[in-house]
Amino acid sequence: MNTAHSVQGITAATQDRTHSIVTWRLMPLLLICYLFAHLDRINIGFAKMQMSTDLHFSDTVYGFGAGLFFVAYALFGVPSNMALDRVGPRRWIATLMVVWGMLSTGMLWIDSASGFYVLRFLLGVAEAGFFPGILVFLNRWYPAGRRAQVTALFAIAVPMAGVIGGPLSGGILERFHEFAGLRGWQWMFLIEGAPVVLLGLIVLKCLPDSFETVNWLSDAQKRQLREQLSHEEQRKSITSFSGILKDSQVWLLVAVYFAVMLAVNTLAFWMPTLIHGAGIGSDGKVGLLSAVPYLFGCLFMIACGRSSDRHRERRWHLCVPLLMSALGIAVAGLAPTNPVMVLSGLVVAGMGASAALPMFWQLPPAFLSNSTQAAGIALISSFGSIASFLAPYLIGWMRDTTHSANLALYVLALFIALGGFLVLRTRAAIVNPQ
Repeated sequence: MNTAHSVQGITAATQDRTHSIVTWRLMPLLLICYLFAHLDRINIGFAKMQMSTDLHFSDTVYGFGAGLFFVAYALFGVPSNMALDRVGPRRWIATLMVVWGMLSTGMLWIDSASGFYVLRFLLGVAEAGFFPGILVFLNRWYPAGRRAQVTALFAIAVPMAGVIGGPLSGGILERFHEFAGLRGWQWMFLIEGAPVVLLGLIVLKCLPDSFETVNWLSDAQKRQLREQLSHEEQRKSITSFSGILKDSQVWLLVAVYFAVMLAVNTLAFWMPTLIHGAGIGSDGKVGLLSAVPYLFGCLFMIACGRSSDRHRERRWHLCVPLLMSALGIAVAGLAPTNPVMVLSGLVVAGMGASAALPMFWQLPPAFLSNSTQAAGIALISSFGSIASFLAPYLIGWMRDTTHSANLALYVLALFIALGGFLVLRTRAAIVNPQ
């Protein structure tokens, strides 16, 4: 018995070492890349106040343009992820980053609503394959029991983009305004978009396509990963593209992801405006206060991921954050001119939305085989992006129609809560790691 226990301990220690090596080799670069990806996605929320004034955009125009990103994201997610399997993760992700870096930088030249719409749509095309592609990539390096904390570590870039991007964007808007003949929002797109092109070239140079091709893992470590992933593959129920479309659990996951994206993008695109509406007039202060919910979100996301892996439980670790997000968004709508109420609600919503995103992505790999993950994850991500269009557009339309975002916030909170309860309809025996 002691010998068996000793062998188990050695095996666990070996797995921990392999996990640590892979994480330190991959995650710093991927984290930085996703941080810029999300920053380039949400910085339009900080640009809104200056840009809408300069270009005479209504809230409806802004909401529609912000949401067009996700229409493109939905249309091109599946083909982009299929291309990743053909071209290879390293070359495809590098290509996407160089293209979206140039498009994001090009936002500084928009001078009309039509130009705004076109560039936001093209930016969505370029980014469509990045996040689902990285998820497929990570699933081919980590066994299921490690993925929640690893995905949380990667997805921490979402709240970090708020923590860093809020003060950074607010500072650029104030301090670079009218510098060298450009407005503050134009400088913001230039400073936050151009580095992505360089990052794309670094990815092309440094990111490995798979663990089989690296020289920093031993043959024994590669064999260990191969055996773990192969064993998990035997449990997967969806092994063909037609199976993706026919399986009811996939469409249940689409509905849940719809709720997750409502939560994430309500905050991403309207938090600065909600804080501004609570009586905070300075762009710099709005940027600093926008970082607070994301800072709490970073901490809660990591804690939730660790707890989920430790307890080998997935459903409640997703349901509770979604309910928190729904509650926080509703609270922010109760007293829109009270800064304490608004910020308190946004902090709770930020914690819930930040944790819900990585926790959701533990569910699809439980059903999807290695050969169907690229298409299946992209399909779920694409349909969920409809919510990413709906959230900014609905709030913008409601603000223009009723001069208040309250009703829209309540409706969004209701849908997010329903998504939280739908999580419990998934089969625990399948989604919880063995």
